[in-house]
Amino acid sequence: MLPGTLANQFAIDEMQIPLGPLAKKAAAELILDECIGLDVDARVLHFANHDPVAFDALSIGIGSMPAGWDQHESPSLVPVKPMQTFIERLSRRVVQSREADGRDTDDRIPKIVVVGGGVAGVEIAFCVHTRMKQLFPKRSVSIEIVTSGEQIADGMSSRSIQQLRRLLSRRSINVTTDFRVDEVTEDEVIDEDGNGRRADVVLWATGAAAPPLLGSLNLPTDDRGFLLTDNTLRTTTGAPIFAVGDSGTIESEHTPKAGVFAVRQAPVLWQNLVATLNRTTLSRYTPQNEFLRILNTGDDKALLQYKGYSFHAGWCWQLKRWIDKRFIQQYQV
Repeated sequence: MLPGTLANQFAIDEMQIPLGPLAKKAAAELILDECIGLDVDARVLHFANHDPVAFDALSIGIGSMPAGWDQHESPSLVPVKPMQTFIERLSRRVVQSREADGRDTDDRIPKIVVVGGGVAGVEIAFCVHTRMKQLFPKRSVSIEIVTSGEQIADGMSSRSIQQLRRLLSRRSINVTTDFRVDEVTEDEVIDEDGNGRRADVVLWATGAAAPPLLGSLNLPTDDRGFLLTDNTLRTTTGAPIFAVGDSGTIESEHTPKAGVFAVRQAPVLWQNLVATLNRTTLSRYTPQNEFLRILNTGDDKALLQYKGYSFHAGWCWQLKRWIDKRFIQQYQV
């Protein structure tokens, strides 16, 4: 729901889940602190400011970060994650860029570059375009997608990609492929060949990279740093430690880092946590081969793709809105 919130189609609190009331309803203890280590043999979690916590079973699900964002230091850089602070950080950067050099006038609005041409980057580009048109209704909006790939929206069908290209073109959102960002300055992004693009605001929406914490837990990881698991979602150590969502990679599968898989993993995770405590057989998780993709285009329409079919219409957005709100409201105690 983040892109829709970016386009002011949702209020911020509609996409949020307050953990306090949810934990209380589940009779669980909520600890808000930084995890700094894991003792696998002793089965103990260590924290920065909280006493160590012992466990009989552990699940790790801390998501992912956009790849490469931490290699750059620039006031213009706004990573999409953590999502709960993205819109606040974006708004602050837009104000800063207009105030620089006394430019806080309608004569100049920020040039925005979205780094990352995947589905997430394209969706962010559409919805930030809507937001900027709301902020500056009388001015032209300058947005560009740059991607290191040869095409946008990898994983979508060729028909869907062509449709997205047309929709982006209609809103004058430029797309530059084969552009691998090497440097981010206060007002420019520069690729490996020294080619530059002016950028007052750089929205970093690249593919998933492992959070640094995962590499410090003394657990097996794949070549990208995500925790390796078997088909039961248990880490390959054999210890009662599970990894779900983007945090885990099933050794025998090649599933994308996408939330639709995490949702399907949840019931299997619950069954296996209970089975671990009861010392019974663990269940296997089988990822779905096909799933519904609905990409918000920020204009109260969405592009829907399923089993080779592709539609861009208002009813697609209404369906996406209904699915998202119904899901999130289950947890808004």
